[in-house]
Amino acid sequence: MTMSPLVVAGGEPADARPSGPVTEKAVPLRDKVRPFLRWPIVVGGAVVLLWIVVVAFVGVLAPHDPYAVAGPRLSGPSADHLLGTDTLGRDVFSRVLYGARQSLPIAAVTITVSVVIGCLVGAVAGYVGGIVDAVLMRLADVTMAFPSMLLAMAVTAALGPGLRNAFLAIIIVWWPIYARLARGQVLSLKERDHVLAARAIGMGRWTNLRKHVFPHARTPILVSATMDLGSIIILIASLSFLGLGALPPSPEWGAMITEGSANFYQWWVALGPGLAIVSVVLAINFLGDGLRDVLDVKRRGR
Repeated sequence: MTMSPLVVAGGEPADARPSGPVTEKAVPLRDKVRPFLRWPIVVGGAVVLLWIVVVAFVGVLAPHDPYAVAGPRLSGPSADHLLGTDTLGRDVFSRVLYGARQSLPIAAVTITVSVVIGCLVGAVAGYVGGIVDAVLMRLADVTMAFPSMLLAMAVTAALGPGLRNAFLAIIIVWWPIYARLARGQVLSLKERDHVLAARAIGMGRWTNLRKHVFPHARTPILVSATMDLGSIIILIASLSFLGLGALPPSPEWGAMITEGSANFYQWWVALGPGLAIVSVVLAINFLGDGLRDVLDVKRRGR
């Protein structure tokens, strides 16, 4: 006499059910990459990558020495000088390429330091709370009460002109933005169930903050930092335009535009650095806008 197999809920025999641990199906790499293949990210990323290549290999790409006289002064664009020459006969195209080596790394380091300082201050203020939160946020409020350009000009003028002092001034201006952003993220996350559970089992305050709060707060900070990079490039160029940033004969974009403004009819002197700033800032904005659409859960389905 044969016994029929035991039938469980769902009408399947008990011995027909899979045994062993159930593993999640691996997501193909193309499905992970596909959301990032949007035209703002592709176009913006391509232009940014192009400028990174210029920064890395400018010594090979530049046809002339940016500091040496390469031809007649204020000569127009030609085959030998694609963007003409400036008031001292230096090749404008070469100076534009070398200007990327000054503006872009300084902007990247500035935004990185500002994000690190701001996130540390904001995370401590939001997680600890109390008098620590009040003191740190009032300090940030005082800094943010002044227009960013005006405060950067004042700090740079007090420290003296130069890219190093402009770098310090922009950090002073920018860190409160990320302190506020990080504090808001920490306040919204520190009462979540997984954070409270980690605290209940005895996990330390800073370990809990690092492992369970920061990973969920980094997306808006990353998107904001990408968008602000273009603003910092403009701010660096603005300080140099006013004579508070790079000093002659440094091939910096803002300083080159200042020279071009003194030679209005020789339009090519300012055209090169102006187009460089526009291309970099637009590309970064495209890239940041695309990353926001991909990484922001609220906008992902739109």
